[in-house]
Order: sequence, then structure tokens, then C-alpha cells
Amino acid sequence: MRLLITGGAGFIGSHYVRQALSGAYPALDGADVVVLDKLTYAGNPANLEPVADHPRFSFVKGDILDAGLVDELMAECDQVVHFAAESHVDRSIQGAAAFVQTNVVGTQTLLDAARRHGVERFVHVSTDEVYGSIESGSWTEDHVLAPNSPYSASKASSDLVALAYHRTHGVPVSVTRCSNNYGPYQYPEKVIPLFVTNLLDGLNVPLYGDGLNVRDWLHVDDHCQGIELVRSAGRSGEIYNIGGGRELTNKELTGLLLEACGADWSRVDHVEDRLAHDRRYSVDDGKIRAELGYAPRQDFETGLAQTVAWYRDQRSWWEPLKNRG
Repeated sequence: MRLLITGGAGFIGSHYVRQALSGAYPALDGADVVVLDKLTYAGNPANLEPVADHPRFSFVKGDILDAGLVDELMAECDQVVHFAAESHVDRSIQGAAAFVQTNVVGTQTLLDAARRHGVERFVHVSTDEVYGSIESGSWTEDHVLAPNSPYSASKASSDLVALAYHRTHGVPVSVTRCSNNYGPYQYPEKVIPLFVTNLLDGLNVPLYGDGLNVRDWLHVDDHCQGIELVRSAGRSGEIYNIGGGRELTNKELTGLLLEACGADWSRVDHVEDRLAHDRRYSVDDGKIRAELGYAPRQDFETGLAQTVAWYRDQRSWWEPLKNRG
């Protein structure tokens, strides 16, 4: 079996690749893994160094918007796990064009090629942000989509395109929607690596608004475990929420990070809130638990401590990224 992984040099995609080639996913034993990644600012070849010499690994630098390249790769692959996306909300507020192009048109380009070549499985990796904001309770997969940022709107659009290709053309698509990820190799624009690396460098950290926005935290290893369950046993045409089960306000998270880095609240700058900042995210992941046996394995306190330690020990990985901006 030959598996095409788009965006496989990014944070989540590279973790899935490393796990797939290390024997963590028995259903992929013996599978060839082909990574397609444009290597934008967030795509880092260093993320794939642990498997760069693996005999079943190959890397192609390219854009999912390149229809010719996508068609060529799709013709040789049996299944697809589609991670590639522009994913930072703040960047989407500053300029949305790249988000629409990559997340919507890029996904459609992949789906067109998958339809032509009859791929066996196509897992489209999405986000809980497509649901908008929820005051209480948790979203199930059939909840109305109400995205509030250009990023989340582009992901909601790509979800709908993917599901339409299943209904119209029979492409065997499954969609996953995850809560906030954390773990090693995450680009230091996201809140946990940004705060940790700033604190390690003696810098202050920016806390939006009153700090009471709530997020559910999911370790990247648990997220990838859920994706693999969907790839190997999920139903086509279905959506699966993947949650971590640990809700925290941004203020609570900041306190934990300050403690982990030996800092106090004098290191926090309270900054103006993000535009259209969703107040709370919460996914109901009962479906993937019941159907596929998913359960997060990583205790949050342990996972956060290990993540902080990783950034403390891996300056050679993140300092060049922060220095280039």
C-alpha cells in the first residue's frame, strides 16, 4: 500500500509520518509513505529528519495547488491523509487569500485527482473551529457550521467540498475535526510553543483580552491516533470529532506555563483581544469513541510537562524559526 500524506512536514502531519514509519500504526506496517509539502514557513524538513533515511519514506516538495503534480502522485497512491493547510488564525485575519487558495482550492485539486484515480481512502483533517463558538455543552458532528475567522471559514468550506465529492462522485472521504493540539515540533506562533519559548528567552507573553476564552487541549499523539483509526476503520462520508477532554481558559493555561517555566505573572502582557475571538470550543467525541474505540491516552499535565521539556532541550530546532519571524 502506498499512502500520500499532504502537509507531512508540518506539526501534526510530521508526527503522523514519524509514527507511521516507526511501527506505531500496525495497519500501516509495510506501507510506503509519500509526503507532499510546499515547505512554507510552517513546513520544516527538520520535522522529518528522524525518518528521512527510512526505506519506505519519500518526500516531494510541491504545492497541492499544482494539479499536474497532484495528479502524478495520486496515480501512484492508494490512500490519502490530507493535512496540508494554512492554519494560523491571526495570519488569516491579516490576509485571507492564501487560506482560501490552499485550504479550499487545494483540497478541491486533491479531490479531483483522487476521483480520477479511484483512491481507496481520503481522510480530510479539519478543525473544531468550523463550528464557531459554543457557550455551553459540546458540538456533535451534525452541528451547524458557523465559522468566525477567515481561517475557520476556509476550513469549513473545504469540509463541505470534501463531503460533496463523496456524495456526488463517491470519493471515499472521511472528515476529522480536532480540538487544539499541542506537543513537540509545533511552530512557535501557536500559543503553547510561543509562550514557552518566550519565557525560556526571558521575554514576556501576550494574553488576549480577559484571558477567559476556553479551549479543549489534545496532544498531537492522541490526535494522530484518532486520525489513524478513521483512516483504517472509519466510514466514508462521515465526520469524526477528536477531542482531548481537558478544557482550560487561556488564563489557566498561561498560569500552568508560567509555573512550568519558573516565571510569574509580571511576565504577562495583557493585549487587545483578537478580532472575532471565539469564546469557547468544545467537541463531543462520543462518535469516534463508540465506533472506533478512540480514547486520549496522554494525561494533560504529563503531556504539557514533556512538551515544555522538549522545547527547553531543542533550542536548535526553534531558535532559527523565531529568528526568521
